[in-house]
Amino acid sequence: MNRANATRAAGGTDHDGPVGALVTLDLPADSPMLGLPWIITFGPLGDVDEWEPVVCGPYERPHALALAEAVVAEEQLMAVVEPLLPAINPAEIRGEIAAAQIAAGDEAAQLEESDLYGDFEDTIDEELEAAAERHLHAEPLAQPSEAELRAGFSRIAAKLTGIGK
Repeated sequence: MNRANATRAAGGTDHDGPVGALVTLDLPADSPMLGLPWIITFGPLGDVDEWEPVVCGPYERPHALALAEAVVAEEQLMAVVEPLLPAINPAEIRGEIAAAQIAAGDEAAQLEESDLYGDFEDTIDEELEAAAERHLHAEPLAQPSEAELRAGFSRIAAKLTGIGK
């Protein structure tokens, strides 16, 4: 499930204005997804701006989070950091599509059920606020250097070329 994480502006910013939002998966420390390549999709934060999202990556997860955080700390943008699922055949892609469709159907059923048993949106808002509170006190992630990013690209390329062998 996607969780909104509060964006932490580094102490050195020169503004007190609103910052953007960073959304990523809330994964356990032993999740195999942490080792996958990750992408960042930047888009408008609200409905007022309309422009095509910008997709960057792949990166290693810590690099993706640090880069996304650095960008949204200075601008009112939405950054979605998510794993890139390397599929090597159409059947795997169809499987991922089917899983996404099932998840969307489950979410729709939960929303319908919430009308009968309470306000589902209030529950989601409380969960998101709790997740944001956990992250408010964390230090900003160190922005990776170009050399660190290039080393990450090499590690990702090695992983991707070894898949399916």
